[in-house]
Amino acid sequence: MLLHFEVQRLYHLEAQLLDQHRYADWLELLADDLHYWAPVRTNRLRRQQSLADGAPGEVAIFDETKASLAWRIRRFDSGMAWAEDPPSRTRHLITNVMVRPDDEPGQYVAESAFLCYRNRLEREVDIYAGCRTDVLRRGTDGGLLIARRTILLDQNVLLAKNISTFL
Repeated sequence: MLLHFEVQRLYHLEAQLLDQHRYADWLELLADDLHYWAPVRTNRLRRQQSLADGAPGEVAIFDETKASLAWRIRRFDSGMAWAEDPPSRTRHLITNVMVRPDDEPGQYVAESAFLCYRNRLEREVDIYAGCRTDVLRRGTDGGLLIARRTILLDQNVLLAKNISTFL
């Protein structure tokens, strides 16, 4: 139960940092070898459901490393990210957290559901919903770090003009 509580606290902190646009602090929650991935999903017949989620190497909504996320954050801070000027207002809600040991010693698999509400300008509203599967491991300070994140959006076609927030 203590591990479950620790993971929930990590996710609550992460949501708060993202909603407050504290992206440099958010990066500190990520392992240096992070893989942050959101495959494109397709509608398939029941017998083809194993093909519904994109595979590694195929087109993806996100296919990022910690270094590429840091580059995006520097771009936000530079004033050159027009899609986020003025910045969006977001609210990240994380729920249904389940944690189990990973096959790799010292790592954990955490699954969660998310809802991200985004408002931009006066009338633009986007809602992103889905699930995440994370691989977590301890950093040198003993705290948990996100080493891998797979994001499955419930939409297979993004209805938003862009997706410039982190999930």
